[in-house]
Amino acid sequence: MNPGDSDGASETSSVAAKKNSKKPKCKNKRSECHAVKAMIKRTLFSTDLFYFPDSRFTQQELPACKPILTPGWVITAFICIGVIFIPIGLASLFASENVVEIVDRYDKDCVPSTYNGSMLEFIQSSETNKTCIKTLTVPKKMKQPIFVYYQLDNFYQNHRRYVKSRSDKQLRSKAFEDEVEDCKPETNANNGPIVPCGLIAWSLFNDTYGFSKNNKTIQVNKKGIAWKSDRQHKFGSDVYPKNFQQGWIGGAKLDENVPLSEQEDLMVWMRTAALPSFRKLYGKIEEDLDANQNITVVIQNNYNTYSFSGDKKLVLSTTSWIGGKNDFLGVAYLTVGGLCLFLAISFILLYVFRPRPLGDPSYLSWNKNPAGTLN
Repeated sequence: MNPGDSDGASETSSVAAKKNSKKPKCKNKRSECHAVKAMIKRTLFSTDLFYFPDSRFTQQELPACKPILTPGWVITAFICIGVIFIPIGLASLFASENVVEIVDRYDKDCVPSTYNGSMLEFIQSSETNKTCIKTLTVPKKMKQPIFVYYQLDNFYQNHRRYVKSRSDKQLRSKAFEDEVEDCKPETNANNGPIVPCGLIAWSLFNDTYGFSKNNKTIQVNKKGIAWKSDRQHKFGSDVYPKNFQQGWIGGAKLDENVPLSEQEDLMVWMRTAALPSFRKLYGKIEEDLDANQNITVVIQNNYNTYSFSGDKKLVLSTTSWIGGKNDFLGVAYLTVGGLCLFLAISFILLYVFRPRPLGDPSYLSWNKNPAGTLN
């Protein structure tokens, strides 16, 4: 035998082996096909890198809750939701109606008539008198505590650059006084770091309110208006204002002798709002106000909202178990509850007047249409 013949025979045998090693085709022999697939699966998933034992979990055969939504269950569920939601909605609306709220917009009224066409010039001038006196009438008796808010509209505290312009490390500890890289453009002044730095602190609200009735001053308590976590953890007791509002002044100034942990107006302002219209707590009045009583408010109109067409409002409000005045919550509960009851009644009528057996195969599309026909 020639060596070439042996090489040819070996090549022929290797080709035959490769052909025989190919994955067998499963045409009609189901059992053989499943056996081959199982063998391939064991080969793939029983290697040294991965090991997935053949179990009910890997085969997704664990017991599961598969409820059958019969008409009875669906109608019962809708009735239960309606019966629960409607009383909650009525209670929420009733609580909201008991909240007494006074809202007064003053940004335009507190500008002299001579500056009606140039409000921005009025607010930016250091020579104009910013004092404004307004009278508010109490519609119904307001029981203490009465919360005093300032409301700003069209002020986008949620702008990305504005929100990022702060240094939480600097606010928390004196050791991080020089951590101002995130506070641009309000970082340094007088060859030193600004404390607190950033645009949020720089734009601190600086309008003030004074209240009186019958020539008697009403005290506004400004303690405890910030979150406890802010007072104890986020604003350090060893951090004092430094180089703040030097040069281009944006908002209120801070007392350099008082640590940030006691400057609650700053803490309230530093919690940025998610929406362009928001309220922030100014203080609390801890005495009752009688119905039809006139309250004199002395406002220092200092904050510039005229450059971006913003509005300023003074808000006095009581609270209830749902918080402040909020009709939306009650209306939402009533709407969902009423819709569920309507659907429950509709399904009952449909089930009574046009019943059909559960799981009737005659409603299947291939049973409704004869073979070869279109819808």
